[in-house]
Amino acid sequence: MISLDKVQISFGGFDLLKDASFLVRQDDRIGLVGKNGAGKTTLLKLISGVLEPSSGSINIPKGTTVGYLPQEMKLTDRNSLLGETMLAFEELLSIEKQISGLNSDISNAIDFESDEYLNKLNLLSELNERFTILGGDSFQADMEQTLLGLGFERSDFNRSTAEFSGGWRMRVELAKLLLKKPDVILLDEPTNHLDIESIQWLEDFLKSYKGSVVLVSHDKAFLNAVCNRTLEISLGKITDQNMNYSAFMEWKQEQREIQLSAYRNQQKMIEDTEKFIERFRYKATKAVQVQSRIRQLERLDRIEIEEEDNAALKIKFPPPPRSGKVVLEAKNVTKKYGDHLVLSGIDLQVESGDKIAFVGRNGEGKTTLVKIILQQLDFSGSLKVGHNVKVGYFAQNQARLLDGELTVFDTIDEIATGDVRTKIRDILGAFLFSGEDADKKVKVLSGGEKSRLAMIRLMLEPVNLLVLDEPTNHLDMRSKEILKDALIQFPGTVIVVSHDREFLDGMVDCVYEFRNKKIKQHLGGIYAFLQKKKMDSLKELEMPSGASGVSANEKSKQGSQAQGLSFEERKEVNRSISKAEKTIAEIEKSIELLESEIAGMDEQLSKPEKVDDVDIYERYEIKKKELAKTMEQWENAHEELENWKNKKDW
Repeated sequence: MISLDKVQISFGGFDLLKDASFLVRQDDRIGLVGKNGAGKTTLLKLISGVLEPSSGSINIPKGTTVGYLPQEMKLTDRNSLLGETMLAFEELLSIEKQISGLNSDISNAIDFESDEYLNKLNLLSELNERFTILGGDSFQADMEQTLLGLGFERSDFNRSTAEFSGGWRMRVELAKLLLKKPDVILLDEPTNHLDIESIQWLEDFLKSYKGSVVLVSHDKAFLNAVCNRTLEISLGKITDQNMNYSAFMEWKQEQREIQLSAYRNQQKMIEDTEKFIERFRYKATKAVQVQSRIRQLERLDRIEIEEEDNAALKIKFPPPPRSGKVVLEAKNVTKKYGDHLVLSGIDLQVESGDKIAFVGRNGEGKTTLVKIILQQLDFSGSLKVGHNVKVGYFAQNQARLLDGELTVFDTIDEIATGDVRTKIRDILGAFLFSGEDADKKVKVLSGGEKSRLAMIRLMLEPVNLLVLDEPTNHLDMRSKEILKDALIQFPGTVIVVSHDREFLDGMVDCVYEFRNKKIKQHLGGIYAFLQKKKMDSLKELEMPSGASGVSANEKSKQGSQAQGLSFEERKEVNRSISKAEKTIAEIEKSIELLESEIAGMDEQLSKPEKVDDVDIYERYEIKKKELAKTMEQWENAHEELENWKNKKDW
């Protein structure tokens, strides 16, 4: 579908890509991986046409559409959420307007034999076919389903995009891209702004997408779930294998061992050849052999080996001061913002050495509870911090709080004390800031580099309770491994809010699920939690609170319910499930009838020369709109049914 042939791109004399060649095929699911700065984003920009290669060619067949979502982009705030999302359907809306105009002209026509009349009939038929191909019969339902899947609620639909944070506005751009249904989707770190449920929804969407996908991600679980092909950029070259990320890394390790052996053999050959040349350079009897060996070295294709940062594995947090057995104890903690209830009657006890994960949808109160623990918010109820507890906090926006005018070295030097000040460059090197990187100003660093720097600052403080809110956003896989290993070895207590399943796996021993303004404890790791919930993923972690059509009063009841349902409550839930199933059956009968009627009209309209009922065009449009509305009712009814079933299991 898209081919790159010997593509090279250079910046300031440095070749970021050298003779890169590969093919993006129909229905490919490609994971693009490599170290920070390897050229992953640059390659996406080349494919999307944002950048031009220094040499080589990129061939995209005529008519092939490419959609690109960068990590950061300029966002506009001129529309409501629905209005902005509707921009994805510009062609559809234009066609719909043309169809409406043609229907009006045809219904008012007098001369049914004229060329003008027949041309309009032909054009109408073509436009209707194009409208159907582009999904015109269901685009509104698709739009709502996509927005709900990405975490928005129906109550958000008429809000101005200016009211949303940058992360949520990036979700709007992602929704627009997915709804345009390009032939090739290019995604650069799409999970950075998503919660666990939205990530799972996106996984399912991309796996079944009828097109090709090329994505850059540092989320190992996401890559493994979506991609069946891995492209790695290393030392300017492309390695391409038809396997997911984990299988690729195993294959790569095997290849590295083979390559290291070949590298050592080549180095030995080069050393021996150079010794021969040096020894016999000035002997006339050996001149021919010397010149032959010199040419041999000149022609040699030298093996390059990418260095591994094994030093990074040695990083660890300083020994924490000893605290009491109970680190935190919360009783009946409740938090409201005005009339909006976020948390209701939360009870929580954290003991020394616990490693805890907070998981759930965005907006369910995870960060709010973190801020309450840090005593940054007022609340009702009680929260006691244990004896001699020293808290270290990493916020989602921690990287943005750094002083951009300081250098990397000075950023650490200003908080370092004692012997640590003599080891700052060693510490920076272990966290992948090597050589001249230490003298860069913070303002020129990437998001991932800033996050690593903020984490170093935290690791230098002697604390016994670490509270981390989405610490892995913008970190590459290597940096995440460094942090994860350090947290596993940390003898203190850890509370981490994260959507990264691989990061949590093997690190936490307790999961708190945030749902309906309550929390529920699950002992064990993150995948034990998934197995216990009988889920293959965290998709069902939380039903979107605005997706079920449940009234505010019913939501309030759900939010205040205890850890289980009473007998009477279970009876009520069962009645509601039966009612919802009956409603769905009735709607499906209506859909079947409407589809039958529309099929009959389609058959009539396929032979315009035999159409003598001019009102059929107007009735046809009415029936299609009625079908779209009924399909929406069917989706809402299914969402409500799932909501009641989840409540039954809660």
